[in-house]
Amino acid sequence: SAAGVLVCLLEYPRSRRQKGSTMERCGQKYLTAVVKLFGPLTRNYYIRAILHAALAVPAGFLLSTILGTVCLGIASGIYLLAAVRGEEWRPIEQKPRERPQVGGTIKQPPSNPPPRPPPDARKTQPEVGG
Repeated sequence: SAAGVLVCLLEYPRSRRQKGSTMERCGQKYLTAVVKLFGPLTRNYYIRAILHAALAVPAGFLLSTILGTVCLGIASGIYLLAAVRGEEWRPIEQKPRERPQVGGTIKQPPSNPPPRPPPDARKTQPEVGG
């Protein structure tokens, strides 16, 4: 059961994607700090593949835990493939939101004045309803 807790703590925080955005799980920032604390030991996918494979070996001797063994074996293979492709776990860090500046959005003020009706139309405005 301690191995299950270890795997859950290691797997819960999502890694940041190389392209696009990643949604952070609820409460992930606390576990991300723990995973970051161990540094390359938890970031490296080769180490994760070895860890999952090592945890799968003792579970394979009991019939009741054979499904967990298969899952850990598949996870080990996926981590090994990701490590060969050069991936590693990267934390999701929140970027500070920038407030848009009003003056910064206008690049060039208009050079022509706004259109106005001719002087004749401005003098006499017909009243509606009456």
